[in-house]
Amino acid sequence: MRIEDCNWMQVERYLEHDDRLVIPLGSIEQHAYLSLGVDRILAERVSVEAAGPLGVLVMPALPYGLTPYFAAYPGSPTLRVETYQGLLRDLLDSLAGQGFRRFLFVNGHGGNDPGRDAVESWEGKHDGCRTLWHNWWAGARVRRVVAAIDPDASHASWFENFPWTRLPGVEQPLEKKPLADVTTMRELDPRDVRELLGDGSLGGLYERSDADVLQVWEAGVAEVREVIANGWGPS
Repeated sequence: MRIEDCNWMQVERYLEHDDRLVIPLGSIEQHAYLSLGVDRILAERVSVEAAGPLGVLVMPALPYGLTPYFAAYPGSPTLRVETYQGLLRDLLDSLAGQGFRRFLFVNGHGGNDPGRDAVESWEGKHDGCRTLWHNWWAGARVRRVVAAIDPDASHASWFENFPWTRLPGVEQPLEKKPLADVTTMRELDPRDVRELLGDGSLGGLYERSDADVLQVWEAGVAEVREVIANGWGPS
């Protein structure tokens, strides 16, 4: 249930019976032949589809994240770590002040993981509040499906190539690209990253059938829904 489809009075009524809020996190960055908004699109969509049947509110996805290694690709802005962590703490302060108490961050971009430290430290200073951080693409259920289909699944590969992340009229290469070393990549200067990756894919097939990718999607939605419903531990 998207919070932007509500007015403030409806949210106030929601808070009379529920204090959960889902906050999707993304990044605007190069994804080879796919949309620059892949991470934002997927984090928000998986959150909305997961939360809908539970009647839990979902914030719009935060579009900007931490992606300094892709700085040489136009259209890939990044925040500084301290800016990003401060932004998440500010959001939590503001929303907790309005009555929300349980916050699930559904992250769509691996580079955003330093935000987890800020979220967890914030929780430690706020009695009565709970935070959860879930990298939706890395959940156990999703990884089992990916392993069964094609374990060579990486950034800008078939693994992120859904009907809603493709661009009209843009064809995907047919070959299977060799996998790049992500650890090495993140230690390089952005221009060297671009030279290493070329089109931006980290390797693997660029696309598989919709039947394959929708299996991954269904697993991701189910896993996020389980976290929303039962991930909070003892009350």
